[in-house]
Amino acid sequence: MIEKKYSGIKIVSHNRKGKFNYFFHELIEAGIVLKGSEVKSLRDGKANITDAYAIDNKGEIFLINSYIPSYKESSYNNHNPRDRRKLLLNKREINKLIGKINQEGLTIIPTKMYFKKGKAKVEIAIAKGKKLYDKRDVKKKKDWEREQARILSRNK
Repeated sequence: MIEKKYSGIKIVSHNRKGKFNYFFHELIEAGIVLKGSEVKSLRDGKANITDAYAIDNKGEIFLINSYIPSYKESSYNNHNPRDRRKLLLNKREINKLIGKINQEGLTIIPTKMYFKKGKAKVEIAIAKGKKLYDKRDVKKKKDWEREQARILSRNK
């Protein structure tokens, strides 16, 4: 019998728009500071990071505009759904990110939010925004590849 290897990763939210709107230069995995009701809501698979981005504030990186809905069973200690959440990174990684943001005009966006071995993680990308003509080129290439696949499937 073939055994399946369990990777321990459960993806909660994926930012599909990010790849269309940005060029990714580097991907980094970061931990995230959450409250109990936020973790419960994430375990239900409810989160949205489409419009989220990260900024630095006094030498710390915070995730802004990520949406984690309120947990229904939580009472007085429920959280704010659009609260800023601190990302857990090494000091060296933080300094590198801050330097790239300030000098090169890049931005930090989350690409995935997931659980890895029971701990909440965020995959962030150092990214540069695409211009309108870049987006058009990507769309043309995808359409052409789809058309090629249709032609090849008809010929078989």
